[in-house]
Amino acid sequence: MIKSISFWSFENELSVEDRMKMAKKYGFEGIELTLEGEGEITSDVTADDMQKYVDMAEEIGLKLPTLATGLGWGLPACGPDPDIAKQGQDVIRKCLELADAIGAETVLVVPCTVTADYPYDRAYDDVVETFQMLGDEAAEVGIYLGLEYVWNKFLLSPLEFARIIDEIDREYVAAYFDVGNVIPTGFPDQWIRILGDRIKAVHFKDFRESIGTGTFDGFVDLLEGDVPWGPVMDALGEIGYDGPVTAEMMPPYPYHAERLIEATSRSMDAILGR
Repeated sequence: MIKSISFWSFENELSVEDRMKMAKKYGFEGIELTLEGEGEITSDVTADDMQKYVDMAEEIGLKLPTLATGLGWGLPACGPDPDIAKQGQDVIRKCLELADAIGAETVLVVPCTVTADYPYDRAYDDVVETFQMLGDEAAEVGIYLGLEYVWNKFLLSPLEFARIIDEIDREYVAAYFDVGNVIPTGFPDQWIRILGDRIKAVHFKDFRESIGTGTFDGFVDLLEGDVPWGPVMDALGEIGYDGPVTAEMMPPYPYHAERLIEATSRSMDAILGR
């Protein structure tokens, strides 16, 4: 497995290069870059512009296995407003373009959010139709669109998650599985076994239920929450998963933020048996 860390785990003020250097310093093998609304990597960046980050990562000694974006929260690919949905689909297309440029294998996708004005059944049908289309486009560049459950009131069970991927029925539409996100509603090792080889990328987070289900404050440092890491690693082994495992630690510490990167690396080594 590729031991990676999210761009979002670092202080906001740090450059891409500084984040890469810090990731390497503490023993990470990869970093998950992100498409942002502001900063160095935005929708204005071209594929050619991304070459400097490829060169940078190669010089520092890091892989770039995945790409993420938070823009899907404000611009979901599926929703009640067709203009916003079109913009959200274009964000995904931009992610595919940039992922192809850096050699990433999987793009993280938040497909939609169920709301009072956007009912679950309509969202389900829209996601199937939309990602059949986007899946065909992803196949052209050979990059997976990794759907993720992110407390968006959608895909609330592993059975449904597996079912929708099968209904979409596109080779390059898969699952990006976050072990911490499912703790309030289930058991991550069960999700892993049910999703099986549909999983193309994995996020590592930890969550402590006693702090309160459904609150962001429940996310804690790795090994300090309720994620059953032994069963999780057993399940990943059983399905033959050997791709990137990316620590998504948010927000950064308000003081001495570098300590989060160091602590996360050491915890990941323990989890991975290194």
